[in-house]
Amino acid sequence: MDKSKPIIISLGGSLVVPNGGIDTVYLSGFNKFIRSKIAEGWRFFIVVGGGTLARHFIDAGKKVIGELTDWDLDWLGIHATHLNAHLIRTIFRDIAHPRIVENYKKKIINLKQPIVVAAGWEPGCSTDYDAVVLARDYGASIVVNMSNITAVYDKDPKKFPDAKPLNNLKWSQFQEIVGDSWKPGSNYPFDPMATKLASGLKLTVYVIGKDVENMGKILDGKSFSGTTITP
Repeated sequence: MDKSKPIIISLGGSLVVPNGGIDTVYLSGFNKFIRSKIAEGWRFFIVVGGGTLARHFIDAGKKVIGELTDWDLDWLGIHATHLNAHLIRTIFRDIAHPRIVENYKKKIINLKQPIVVAAGWEPGCSTDYDAVVLARDYGASIVVNMSNITAVYDKDPKKFPDAKPLNNLKWSQFQEIVGDSWKPGSNYPFDPMATKLASGLKLTVYVIGKDVENMGKILDGKSFSGTTITP
């Protein structure tokens, strides 16, 4: 894989804050892994999701007043990504760009640091979409989706025990699985709006779960566990 191009990581917030408490064990391993890859010459953009933290705030709002507007649902999620992203930026503060990307219209000029941390931007999509925007704007060709979803399945594995993982998909096939509209709070392997943009840009996206060593196999061109989505 080409080290001259940055790797975009869409890091699920569920890995940072799995159930209201921060997973410092996982983050320690993630920190060690990313630093080891930077020592090998890799560069990364890490876009951090809201995950369980966002859902706690959303559930609290619903419990108090009932239904929330899509605008409020999205903004609660976006603000959760900002907090999670600031934690990741703090972990990598000695080697990361000083600004967390929150406004994607403001492109970083003369980037020298090996890591840039990014958060949610606007309502109407998830941080998966933001990851694809970064790939477009900074010349990346792949996005690695890391979350509690280990692969794309032919149906929801939480509801159907016989669900089967799909190792290789085209964007047209994946769009049929996720649909073409965004619903706040949805838990897609890769969101529908991101799918549309990634397909148009002819990106390759890897859906691999949380295992950092699995990601290392992708960078090394080895066989890995998960789903590859290609043009």
